[in-house]
Amino acid sequence: MIPDNWQEQAQKYLIDENYNAGVKLYEEAIERETNIKSYYWYLGLLLLLQNQETEAQITWFTALSESEEIDFDTQELLEILDKEAKRRITIEDYHVAWAIRQHIKEIVSEDINNLLHLVSIVISSETFNHDIAELLESVRHSLCISTDKCDTNLLVDVIKTILVYTSKRKAAINSVFDFIKVCLHSYSDSSVMIIIETVMTQCIKLSAFYRRPDLAAKFAELCLGRVPKNYHLQHREILTLISYFYQDNQQYDKGIESAKLCYELGDSVAEKICANHIVLRGFMTSGSYWKEAYDHLQEQILLTEQLVKNQPDVAHIIDITRLSNALSFLPYFEDKPERNHILQHQISSFCQSHFIKQHTEIVEQNYKNFHLRRQNFTLNKETLKVGYISHCFKRHSVSWLCRWIFKYHNQEKFKIHCYSYDDSEGIDSFTQRYFVDKSYKFYKFGLRQTYNLSNQIQEDEIDILVDLDSLTLDQVCELLSIKSAPIQATWLGWDSSGLPSIDYFIADPYVLPESAQDYYSETIWRLPQTYIAVDGFEIDVPDLRREDLNIPRDAIIYFMTQKGYKRHRPHLRLQMKIIKEVPNSYLLIKGDADPEASKVFFEEIAQEEGVDFNRIKFLPYARSEAVHRANLQIADVVLDTYPYNGATTTLETLWMGVPLVTRVGEQFSARNSYGMMINAAITEGIAWTEDEYVEWGVRLGKDEKLRQQISWQLRQSRHTAPLWNAKQFTRDMETAYEQMWQRYIDS
Repeated sequence: MIPDNWQEQAQKYLIDENYNAGVKLYEEAIERETNIKSYYWYLGLLLLLQNQETEAQITWFTALSESEEIDFDTQELLEILDKEAKRRITIEDYHVAWAIRQHIKEIVSEDINNLLHLVSIVISSETFNHDIAELLESVRHSLCISTDKCDTNLLVDVIKTILVYTSKRKAAINSVFDFIKVCLHSYSDSSVMIIIETVMTQCIKLSAFYRRPDLAAKFAELCLGRVPKNYHLQHREILTLISYFYQDNQQYDKGIESAKLCYELGDSVAEKICANHIVLRGFMTSGSYWKEAYDHLQEQILLTEQLVKNQPDVAHIIDITRLSNALSFLPYFEDKPERNHILQHQISSFCQSHFIKQHTEIVEQNYKNFHLRRQNFTLNKETLKVGYISHCFKRHSVSWLCRWIFKYHNQEKFKIHCYSYDDSEGIDSFTQRYFVDKSYKFYKFGLRQTYNLSNQIQEDEIDILVDLDSLTLDQVCELLSIKSAPIQATWLGWDSSGLPSIDYFIADPYVLPESAQDYYSETIWRLPQTYIAVDGFEIDVPDLRREDLNIPRDAIIYFMTQKGYKRHRPHLRLQMKIIKEVPNSYLLIKGDADPEASKVFFEEIAQEEGVDFNRIKFLPYARSEAVHRANLQIADVVLDTYPYNGATTTLETLWMGVPLVTRVGEQFSARNSYGMMINAAITEGIAWTEDEYVEWGVRLGKDEKLRQQISWQLRQSRHTAPLWNAKQFTRDMETAYEQMWQRYIDS
């Protein structure tokens, strides 16, 4: 006899996957009440889940054929199937969810929402091999007929996931492109912006986190062509992002052209500064527009001075964010730290005041939390909570350097938290090994999650927040402006950001002279020996050989790693003078830039200095960082860049025992290599003037015995030098944190 609570029992059988018992209950219920259609729907569902598809279909269609309200009954059946399909997704049972939705498709073939769910299942299940192109064709067809029945939220979710899916599957690109195109053209002007904003957000992810700026540009172009005419801000923003995508995809001319159009569309000084920065970026990443880049830099200085003087109100948070690093290229051109830092501090102060206006409630709450926590602060805290924030917790120069401090941190005295600006899926093995496994807590946040990130830092009650990015990521400036921790410091990155909310800039006695405090807004905290130390680098087998480059065995090879950013024409002339003075010498150049334009650029400089252009070789990128380091062994001498020295590249060069020639300036970026060489116990190759730079370059090229002596000294320094003692360096950093905390309490 069927129990009174049989329906609850039947539902339990469904969830427990006891389908036979469930079938029996519904069959008995149908015998008692043949007119209740829902019993047939659940019976068919249970039969389907037992792989009795034919019996399930017969059960459903027989009941529907006898229905007097077929539309109502069909809808009830679909709702039951839809509910179970959604439940299956929550438990990641994609194959059953797929089977259910395929039966929904047979009942109503053009149900747009069911089709979207099917697309989502294909994307979610890595093992699914169904042809997504066919599904997207059905979705496009349904959208072209009508959008009224389409669940916009579901459509947006599918767009979000399918664009990331496309980055991994080349065969799907055309189908997804056509799908996005139909989505954009199926909605009216008043509704299409939802689709555009979704696509553009994903385009940023494609370029920044999945390294597919080509795809980002392709989809962004679709959005640009569909922006309603009266949406001027959105049009400018998409054009701005397209310029970034083009540049990152090495389509430099298109990137520069788009950036110049942004500049023309800019109405305010702030908009002009943001756009001019992108123009400047295009010239610099290309690496072959020295004069044009220099001219635009001078314009950037004038525009910034005008902004600082007039203090206009900037309405859009995205413009404020971009303003914060609008001067980041200054140290690449001129070693004028006093002017550069004062100007940077002025624009950072301007930005911070606007960030505070935008996030007034957060700022007030943060300071309230600090006050409440301070009542319980003690001088001798047993454990300090230190937070590191960066977008570089991955295979990146910053991570190759900072990973050692995570290895050696005293976990009993310091609880390490990582806040990663990373919107990609999953965590790779490098990040897991060096950061996740070495941290008390590790978080990932999207680029536009300042509010959530600040809340998390507050919830974790971080004592000292350490920024590893500085001006390399403008979103970090927004977060730090609202003072998310009692003490905020900058370490690594490019240089200081000049934000008033930053308490300390971590350096050492060599990289910043005493006079630097006169123009730094942050307090410079000098560690006793070096501001960076590593235990070494992984080395692979080299794949670069002289014979492959048509270089004789007895030739002298000079090597430089020089991205487009670092190409400084006056300094390149010095390097050409060295090549000219050393017979049978060659210069190998490695670094991102426009390959064809770079050859023209270097050929002009070579001709001006009387150097045979055939003695200059351009290298492709090595297949890995470890191979790149191994390839450094081909060099007799590495020539450093100026006024922006190498950092990771300098450490790699010294670790490989290769002599280095560097020119020392005044600014942080012009003293990096100098400080590292001192901390590796090497002074040969340190030049204080242009003439000394050429002299050292020539001398090291001609004096084989001196090169051998330096290589021997560098190998010996691995056992004694501060530069290669990451454990001691970590202790110095920890002492600095404790002293910062004491100073905070005393204040």
